[in-house]
Amino acid sequence: MKLALLGYGKMGQLIERFALERGHEVVLKVNIDNIADLTTSNLRKADVAIDFSAPDAALSNIYACFDANIPVVVGTTGWYGELQQVKNDCLGRNNTLLYGSNFSIGVNLFFHINEMMARLMNNFPDYEVQVEEIHHTEKLDAPSGTAMTIAEGIIENLDRKEEWVNEIEGTPFDDVVKEEQLLITSQRVDQVPGTHTVVYSSEVDDIELKHTAHSRAGFALGAVIAAEWLQHKQGFYNIADIFNFNKS
Repeated sequence: MKLALLGYGKMGQLIERFALERGHEVVLKVNIDNIADLTTSNLRKADVAIDFSAPDAALSNIYACFDANIPVVVGTTGWYGELQQVKNDCLGRNNTLLYGSNFSIGVNLFFHINEMMARLMNNFPDYEVQVEEIHHTEKLDAPSGTAMTIAEGIIENLDRKEEWVNEIEGTPFDDVVKEEQLLITSQRVDQVPGTHTVVYSSEVDDIELKHTAHSRAGFALGAVIAAEWLQHKQGFYNIADIFNFNKS
């Protein structure tokens, strides 16, 4: 498989390493220094593109792939406000896109367990819940896309929560968190690949679900696996479609 890497920072370089180890070829690497190379003709040299760029570049990269009619795996977050429009454009133009807030196999297992736990906690109203996330200081968006996915999984399955609110450590937060709101707390600490914790608290005990990434390698390998899965498909997909968890 021939790959185009859109965003060639630390993640892009890790993705390249895993892609080469798995027998693939990287035919295009684009970052801020060679953005002029992001052309339709160059993209068409690839079978699949993988985007791990920046929130302000993701949309233009997605539409460049649509124009070139090549499938794109999008690991960049921070653009989900335009998700429905991108989906409509993708399907309307018969293009192919797979997105996800986190491509780690472990995190996707965590997502599934989180939803199961939220459904179970409908029977135990004495427990309050919140989400905590810690990332490296280079992380540009807060809360993380992974934290938002976790929060949305809780809101969709726990009847007493309707929306999430975000508190960023070190910035003013004067809001009173309402009973129907789910609090996400965000911290930015040097050299932390990503830690996400769901905490259910009652007067008598706490229950924690926690995922700690030891490096970015799991994200990078997952992105290559996603590209392998997406090749030759058509449509609009989420990373969860790869795993096909039994929702019962």
